Amino acid sequence: MSEERRTVLADAAIEVLADAGMRGLTHRAVDRAAGLPDGTTSAYFRTRAALLTALVRRLVARDQAELQAAGERTPPLRTPAELVHGLDALTRARLTGEGRRRSLARYACALESVRDPELREILVPRDNAGRERVRAFLAARGVPDPDARTHTLLSCVDGLVLDHLVAGTEVPAEALEGLVAAALR
Repeated sequence: MSEERRTVLADAAIEVLADAGMRGLTHRAVDRAAGLPDGTTSAYFRTRAALLTALVRRLVARDQAELQAAGERTPPLRTPAELVHGLDALTRARLTGEGRRRSLARYACALESVRDPELREILVPRDNAGRERVRAFLAARGVPDPDARTHTLLSCVDGLVLDHLVAGTEVPAEALEGLVAAALR
């Protein structure tokens, strides 16, 4: 039960962070969001740093599971248009509904990680099936250093998501087409 309770609290912390920002992330706010008695969060995560670390670990685990599943259900990419389509689906998922809330929390954590090496290490991009699909596509087209190019492309997509999250708009397909074209040069 203890691990299940920690997961519930970390998920509630993600919601609090998305709704109230870093200043609003308190043990008491997480207790309320999780529907648990006051003091529950502090019993599991004694300090704010421990709570934030648990939140980031859970956020990364959820993101990784989502990217792994997306990559596994996607056949090998054959054309730039297929890659653009996949990136479009990713950006839409990160800008709407549950994905939007996680994006808000993710970027707040990224800023916090500037001053916290432990958080920064947790947030380092990880290998997953989605990332591998992009890398394999670029490698099949003879792109030099497909690992670095994949990192750059996905970092640019991440930047577009942040920009459009702030603006409250969708990422235009033309922007993704331009990024893919640049990655292939």
